[in-house]
Amino acid sequence: MTFPQTLPAARIAPAMEAPPLRWGILGSGWIAGKFTQSVKAHTRQEIAAVGSRTQAAADAFATRFGIARAHGSYEALVTDAGIDVIYVATPHNLHHAHVLLAIEAGKHVLVEKPMALNRAQAMEMVAAARRKGVFLAEALWTYFLPKFDVLQQVLDAGTIGEIRSVYTEYGEYLPRGHRIFDARLAGGPLLDLGTYPVSFLTKLLDVPERVVGLGTDDPAGVNGQLSVVLANAKGALGTMSTTLYGFTPTNAAIVGTKGSIRFTSEFHLPGGFEVRSLDGSVVLRYEEPRGAHFEGLYYEAADVARTISAGGLESACRPLDATLDTMAVLDAIRGGLGIRFTEAGLDE
Repeated sequence: MTFPQTLPAARIAPAMEAPPLRWGILGSGWIAGKFTQSVKAHTRQEIAAVGSRTQAAADAFATRFGIARAHGSYEALVTDAGIDVIYVATPHNLHHAHVLLAIEAGKHVLVEKPMALNRAQAMEMVAAARRKGVFLAEALWTYFLPKFDVLQQVLDAGTIGEIRSVYTEYGEYLPRGHRIFDARLAGGPLLDLGTYPVSFLTKLLDVPERVVGLGTDDPAGVNGQLSVVLANAKGALGTMSTTLYGFTPTNAAIVGTKGSIRFTSEFHLPGGFEVRSLDGSVVLRYEEPRGAHFEGLYYEAADVARTISAGGLESACRPLDATLDTMAVLDAIRGGLGIRFTEAGLDE
């Protein structure tokens, strides 16, 4: 079996070269802070304003991150004439309403993952963006990383042959007071943690023909953990597990007819991976220090800025069809395991 001598180079342009846009941060929670910190450190993007549910929360966030304008409502933020693009960073059960709010105000939007609670909501958001002629993308930051551009080139070149199976998982320990245990907020691991492995399986195997699995109910009224097997039209299998009860390796393996790919740290974070031959020997290495949100979130902001500045309405790193496919698989998993978001007001 002949493998390339070297890996391809990442095609991601330096983030500092991305044309600066004026950003509004909708939400003032944990991920909003991580995004703002990373973008301010690694790009020329301007974080121009923040909006929160209260003026006090907006003021505190603006003071912490050196943001000029703080709005005490989301409506005030989206109508701020000094903003080009809105980053929606509220809990995922609010994404649908807040994205539509920003779109109707004529603003471009980057929305935290998952884009919505189900595919129907996501479809409505996509239709609204296309009707208004504004940019929309899901901030699933993994797919904006240079690591994943290199990985995609390896797969496109057929280096490991046809994919036969993919193994993924993601688990964390989260305290009982965390919103993930709140049934009113569509809690449970699937949309928070599971979006990463589910999107990865969907990217590699397409929308499956069959989904089977098991889940564990938590006393809080949410799903506590689950495991599923997905089968596509060609018979390739993908496995996914996610849990709220403890930290797992959060790794993945891709098995092909000519070789395999393993990750040397959490698959969805900045870090390395190895291409191996069928006998398990390492033939190619992508080496990169393990990173986290500070080292990675800014790539999505730079890509959004480049795309909008060039007149584009969706990202090549995370196309809207890819988001809709992921939402379809999340819906199928929920349907197959009987996970309902009744308290979130949408089920079905």
